[in-house]
Amino acid sequence: MTDTGDRRPLASRNTQWAGAIARWLAARAITPNQISQASMLAAALAGGAFVLAGQNTGGLRIACLLLAILFCQLRLLCNLFDGMVAVEGGKGAPDGPFWNEFPDRVADLLIFASVGYGIGMPGLGWAAGAFAVSTAYVRELGRATGQPSDFSGPMAKQHRMAAITAAAAISILEPLWDGHNQVLMVALWVIAAGAALTAIRRGRTLVLRLKQAGNR
Repeated sequence: MTDTGDRRPLASRNTQWAGAIARWLAARAITPNQISQASMLAAALAGGAFVLAGQNTGGLRIACLLLAILFCQLRLLCNLFDGMVAVEGGKGAPDGPFWNEFPDRVADLLIFASVGYGIGMPGLGWAAGAFAVSTAYVRELGRATGQPSDFSGPMAKQHRMAAITAAAAISILEPLWDGHNQVLMVALWVIAAGAALTAIRRGRTLVLRLKQAGNR
C-alpha cells in the first residue's frame, strides 16, 4: 500500500492500542503484504470453523463458533494493521495495492461460502460472497475512473464482519429455543441483500460523479 490519501475511515486507527501494535509490527521484519496475506489464512480458519459449527451440536459447536468469531476479528485486525504498517510505519511496497485488495476478496468468499456450506445452503453463501465482492468492484471501478473511493454502506466490509460475528455469537444461544443454524441463515440473507444494495448505491453514486465530471 502506497496511497495515503484515500483510505477507509476507521476510528480504531486512531486508538492508542492500535498505534502501539502497529509500531511494534513496523519495528520488526514484518511487511504489510505479509499481514495482508495473513488475513486470508484467518478467513480460511474462520470458514473452516463455520463449516464445523454448522454440522455439529453441543460443546463442539460452541467451540467452533467461538473460533469463527476469533478468526473473523483477526481478519479485521490484519486489514487494520497492514495499512498502518504501510503508511504510518513507512513500509509500503510497490505491489502493496494488490495485496491490500486481493486478500479481502478471497477472505469474503472464504467466510461467507463456508457459512453457506455449514448450514446446508451453499448457494446463499456464494451469493453473499459474490455481492460482497461486487461492493469492492464498484469502489475500485470508481478509483480507476479517477473518482475517490466510496466506502459507504449499508453493508461495507466492517458491517459484513460485524453482522456475521454477531450472528455467530447469537447462534451459541440457539439451543435455548431448539434452534440450529437459523441465525446464520438470516445473517447470510441480510449480508447478501445489504451487499447488493451497497453495490447498487455505490454504482449510482459513481454514475452521478462521472456525469458531473463530464459536465464541467
